[in-house]
Amino acid sequence: MTRRPQTLQRVLVVGASSLVAVAIVVMSLATITALRAFVYDRLDEQVSAALQFAGVRAAAIPGGMSAAPEKSETPRSDASETARPSPRVGSLQAVIGSDGKALTSGYARGDGTEVSLSDEQVATLAAALRSGNGPVTVDLDGDLGAFRVAARTVGSDTVVAGLSVGDAEATTRALTAIFVGVGAVTLLAAVAGSSLLVRRSLRPLERVAAVAQRVSGRTLGRGDVDIPDRVDAADTDPRTEVGRVGASLNELLGHVQAALAAREHSESELRRFIADASHELRTPLASVRGYAQLSLADVEPMSAAQRRSLQRIESEARRMGALVEDLLLLARLDAGQRLRGDDVELPLLAVDAVSDAQTVDPEREWRVEIATDAPLTIPGDEDRLRQVVANLLRNAHTHTPPGTVVTTAVLHDGEHAVLRVSDTGPGIDPAVADRLFQRFARGDESRNRDAGSTGLGLSIAQAIVAAHGGTITALSRPGRTIFEVRLPAQRVAPARGTGEEADRRS
Repeated sequence: MTRRPQTLQRVLVVGASSLVAVAIVVMSLATITALRAFVYDRLDEQVSAALQFAGVRAAAIPGGMSAAPEKSETPRSDASETARPSPRVGSLQAVIGSDGKALTSGYARGDGTEVSLSDEQVATLAAALRSGNGPVTVDLDGDLGAFRVAARTVGSDTVVAGLSVGDAEATTRALTAIFVGVGAVTLLAAVAGSSLLVRRSLRPLERVAAVAQRVSGRTLGRGDVDIPDRVDAADTDPRTEVGRVGASLNELLGHVQAALAAREHSESELRRFIADASHELRTPLASVRGYAQLSLADVEPMSAAQRRSLQRIESEARRMGALVEDLLLLARLDAGQRLRGDDVELPLLAVDAVSDAQTVDPEREWRVEIATDAPLTIPGDEDRLRQVVANLLRNAHTHTPPGTVVTTAVLHDGEHAVLRVSDTGPGIDPAVADRLFQRFARGDESRNRDAGSTGLGLSIAQAIVAAHGGTITALSRPGRTIFEVRLPAQRVAPARGTGEEADRRS
């Protein structure tokens, strides 16, 4: 699956927002980890202090703490116990004898009462402290939760003191929630701010891109081309990256316009020369041909060489006259000669052209196919469209061997009428396929004229079709060659241009 292209704005916004998100996550994790470590360090100091106090008290009581009751949920009432400070809420104290049983144990609830630890909880404490004196974290389950505990040996007994980690965990959770909330708000603000900043920063680049896009949509292939689009002066500041791009684009457009103007001037001069030369050659060529025909019709005897020479003169004059007419027609079409907008019966035109080809060349099989939905009439210049069909059929006659089947079909495709000429010949030479519609394009570069091809037939057909607002394409492989002409089936404005001078010459 093709990946969707990302715009520069989206890449910058996503990239900046991702960096901000990573920074927020890293800062939050580092802060929470540091605070957790600090809180646990403080808790360990308090546990150590409580353990020191519990050890001193255990040593001061005769017989250790074995005389203390194991189960009690009310404050002590004797004088000695009353004089002793109340245990800290959330603190835990225990004395474990050498046999692993608790001599005394207690946990101070939030309401000030003390509860004794169960045998299972005492066993859990002893197991957690078996590898060392801590401080370590141990989970006593039930309603007590986790404690940070430490131990020391007093005589044959083990004194244990601990503090609940509930406050530390609550502080960590609260800080985590704060960072999540603040981080989310900060990230949203960063996305909105970066989006606004990037969009505003890229506006000059968008204006430069808009100019380039408008220029790319212009037809620069032919004709008198003007490129009025330029980047505004505000977007051509050489001190900025976008400004340098805008200034370079303006300079490039200036060079392109100058080159197009020079090309148009050169092509205009060449068209004028071809039109003038073709117009001026028509009369002398007609005279040469007329004199040759007159000499051949003379009753005076002449040698075979003289007659052959006159016949060749007449033949070459006729061929050169056809070439001059083709060149003059191309010059007129290039100059924008107006074409008629008559109603042309395309099926009848195809039938007439195929009938003429069959008469001239009976060695090939000429077929015609008219689709039932083909348009009966299309707007256009009938004489020129007849010339298009005749050139395509002549091309098939010239470049296919006898016995080839040539089919001319008229179809309807949406808003276009389609004229298709196909043959079963050997196909188009790959060496000339890319320049098939160029002028004087020939598969045989030896300049042999015996085939009678000037290389202008297809270029004339393309120029006529283009003047009608249509297209002509070629598709070829051995045994199948198709020329397809697509013409608007609806009436369009006839081609106009600067052909008044060529019209006057005709």
